[in-house]
Amino acid sequence: MRNSVQLPEDISRRIDSLVESGRYDHPDDVLRDGLRLVEERVASDAAKLDALRNAANTGFADLEQGRFTDVPIERLSDHISRIGRHAVDSAGSRTRDDS
Repeated sequence: MRNSVQLPEDISRRIDSLVESGRYDHPDDVLRDGLRLVEERVASDAAKLDALRNAANTGFADLEQGRFTDVPIERLSDHISRIGRHAVDSAGSRTRDDS
């Protein structure tokens, strides 16, 4: 069974333009590619959300186990900068080690 979709004129013109440019052979190819991109974005967003949940769970577990550093507010900026420098240095050494 084939579905029929009525597209707004501006979208229809953009699809026709992509086909006329030679980038796509048929309007269906444009829609298929667009759907593939949407599916990739949905999967990517889900993976990011999963990673954030895992990081939050790790952080909560660390808090519950007392694995944290209590930093006074006036030293927080310096502490965050130090963590950032350490992360950059660690990433740089991993990159050099991987070469």
